[in-house]
Amino acid sequence: MGPSLRDVFEQTVAKFPHKEGLVDRRLGKSWSYGQWDAEVNKLANAFLLAGVQKGDRISTVLFNTAEFATALFACMKIGAVFNPINFRLMGKEIEFILQDAAPKIVLIENATCGAVAKAAASLSEVEFWCIDECSEPFAQDYYEQLSGISEERPECELHENDLYAVMYTSGTTGVPKGVLHTHRDMVDQSLIMAAAMRVTKQERGLSVGPMFHCAELHCAFLPRLHMGGTNVIMHHFDAKELIATIQEEKITTFFAAPTMWNMMLREELENVDLSTLRHGLYGGAPMAPALVKELHETLKIELFQAYGMTEMGPAIAVLFEDEQLSKAGSAGKALINHDIRVVRTKEDLPSEPDEICGPGELGEIIVRGPSMMKGYFNRPEASDEALYKGWYHSGDIGYMDEEGYLWVSDRVKDMIISGGENIYSREVEDVLFDHPGVLDVAVVGQPDPVWGETVIAFIVKKDQAVTAEELDSFCKDNDRLARYKRPRRYEFVSELPRNASGKLQKFLLREEIKSE
Repeated sequence: MGPSLRDVFEQTVAKFPHKEGLVDRRLGKSWSYGQWDAEVNKLANAFLLAGVQKGDRISTVLFNTAEFATALFACMKIGAVFNPINFRLMGKEIEFILQDAAPKIVLIENATCGAVAKAAASLSEVEFWCIDECSEPFAQDYYEQLSGISEERPECELHENDLYAVMYTSGTTGVPKGVLHTHRDMVDQSLIMAAAMRVTKQERGLSVGPMFHCAELHCAFLPRLHMGGTNVIMHHFDAKELIATIQEEKITTFFAAPTMWNMMLREELENVDLSTLRHGLYGGAPMAPALVKELHETLKIELFQAYGMTEMGPAIAVLFEDEQLSKAGSAGKALINHDIRVVRTKEDLPSEPDEICGPGELGEIIVRGPSMMKGYFNRPEASDEALYKGWYHSGDIGYMDEEGYLWVSDRVKDMIISGGENIYSREVEDVLFDHPGVLDVAVVGQPDPVWGETVIAFIVKKDQAVTAEELDSFCKDNDRLARYKRPRRYEFVSELPRNASGKLQKFLLREEIKSE
């Protein structure tokens, strides 16, 4: 029988009891692995005292906090199922997830109390524990629940195939679904990412990406703990605070979405010492080639890109540091122990795993690997469809090049069909990203009575003087885009709708167009 995540945590504690394991910048506190283990045991025993049993869900609606990290491992100690919820969701969305997951206890903080209040009113059996000042009457004090609780290790029989977490998809296409992962799934994901990024016990990693998201939690935080490194936690992203933290905490590595890397580069970096930074990881959205080059030149660090999805744990492919410029825009090659195929799509039918596309031919990306989900919580039909014939059908459109590199072109639902021609919004976005006046861009289809759909581009300006006419000329110049692919309309907006992992929520843009 293989190790559980509880074993991984306790093995690191046994090897490095006096080493700094966790630092919380918000609290200005740090814990050795031994001290942190005592806190984890205490919270696990408090959960047991509150009636939590093996298999029960514990939800969190927290920013990045030490309490989040402690709750994660407290769940593992007693076989509870961890359910981290996106703190940026609206009250109605949080209510949907809590009703679906049906947790025994929800951990919240003052900043999320308001959004959780509506759900609390409809979930009378659920306890809400608040980690800081919270005036809401439905919330109990988290630290009061820990008062006088034993630090002894609780007894629980745990197996590698027991459920570890239910993590709700980001909802880029609508209603979120709960993805079920076992302990074994994440032990494998952690080891694979540790190997890919050459993580060592010397790492001082920073969690600045949201920890409720599996990209930060499983690709960055967990591998560092697995190897015996130190995890420093920032409550939320702030570019200036990020730069100060790298210097003060001597950070060696961190994960961030491309938009976060971009915002960091816009800060004053001339007299800043970031020499401890060894490498960085990005994902959640493709990075424009222009940004890859700027990061490489400015920070002079090794960059890795991970591509994946919650259903796979998440990472399935990686673009290594020596490929960042030569293969900029690619998702890389399959991670060890993973198989990736691009297969032909069929209208309203699942893609067949054996109908493999040739190099350069667009199709649906399907994958299988050791961290593949067991299915969706309470959704057997959606599970069967997604895991058809033992492969996870991602809904992403892409192709393999002659050298075996994966290129992601679009979501199946994001493809625009105009006059019978397929237009992949990613191609149009990459061209617009190259314009010096564009900070962010999203391209979607607009219903058209003649052509079926036409292309519309939503633009966030970097240079306020930029105009639609200028962008149209840019797309025309040097045959950058065929006429049928060029946007017929430009909408200038202050920001694009993105979820916490940086992924564009294009369905919101399409709804905006429909409402017009």
